[in-house]
Parts: sequence; C-alpha cells; structure tokens
Amino acid sequence: MKGKMKRDLIKSLKLTVAFCFLLSIGYVGVLWVFALISGPGKGSVEILSSNGREVGAAQIGQSFTRTDMFWGRPSAVNYAADASGGSNYGPSNPDYLKKVEARIDTFLKAHPYLTRKEVPSELVTASGSGLDPHIPVNAAYVQINRVASARKVPAERIRKIVDSLQENPVTGPAVVNVLKLNVALEEITE
Repeated sequence: MKGKMKRDLIKSLKLTVAFCFLLSIGYVGVLWVFALISGPGKGSVEILSSNGREVGAAQIGQSFTRTDMFWGRPSAVNYAADASGGSNYGPSNPDYLKKVEARIDTFLKAHPYLTRKEVPSELVTASGSGLDPHIPVNAAYVQINRVASARKVPAERIRKIVDSLQENPVTGPAVVNVLKLNVALEEITE
C-alpha cells in the first residue's frame, strides 16, 4: 500500500509541475506569439509623439475635454492602466443612470446641433476596461462640427482625417483611435 501511495504522490507532483508550466509559461507564450502575429503594434506598445514630445500610448485611452479635440469614452478608473476595470454598476442602477445623464447633458452643451437620441452611447458610457482608446467612427463623425469650429478648419478636412485613421476590426463596427486622431489634428497646418 505504501508503494502505491508513493507512486501516486510522485505522479501527482509531476502532473502539478507540468500543469503549472503549461498554464503559466505555456499560456503566456501562446499569447505572446498571437500578439506578434496579429496584435496591434505586433505586441509592442505604440508610443505617439506630437511636436517632438511623447503624448501617450496608442493602446490606452486618455481623457480629452478641450473643444478642439475629439473626446473618447469615459473611464470608470480615470484611465489608470494599473486599475483597469469597469464601475460594476448595472444598467438600471440609479447612481449609474445619474452619471450617464450628466455625461449626456455635458455632451449636448458642447454639441447643440445634436438631439439626445443622436448622442452615441459609447461617448457617455465607460468601457469594461476603462481604458478603451477607440470610439466607433460614427461617434467621431458627430464631433466633427465642434472640432472644426473650434479649430477654424473646414469640417470636410476633419472628416478626411477621421476617415484616413479608420480601423476595421475583424468583428464589430469600424473604429478610430482617439489619441491618433488628436495627434493628427495637432499636425494640421493652414
């Protein structure tokens, strides 16, 4: 009986070590190879610069509030990469609904040409990670008039910038990276 227990114990330890290796190092290795093959930036962080200085990583959302910039999704974690996460509020939570209503009101003040129904939900609700750097192209389109007016640039010129930076993911709607969009705006010359 003792010999069988010893063999079972050794088998268990070997399996434990094998699974620890497979589920930690092996899994990370698979993710790394996947990122190299098909990930944005081939698995590397894409640092963007504007006017000779680094302004951020393209893969992490940022807060933009100036009228001459495009606005991204709100963040429940203030865009802190080390605190990624949502608010955990349900869609019927009264506190959550107050926040969304306040965001809609703020958005409409800056975009008086829109109605409540025309405000894209992505611009008033936080993403699950709180770090989403993209907005759907239609969410950028509704901001073009505000940005063009603030920059004193024809709206069609701003629309061309949005269209040139459009990304088409494998699934879901076409999106645009807000930081890349705002960096492109800073490079506009008269």
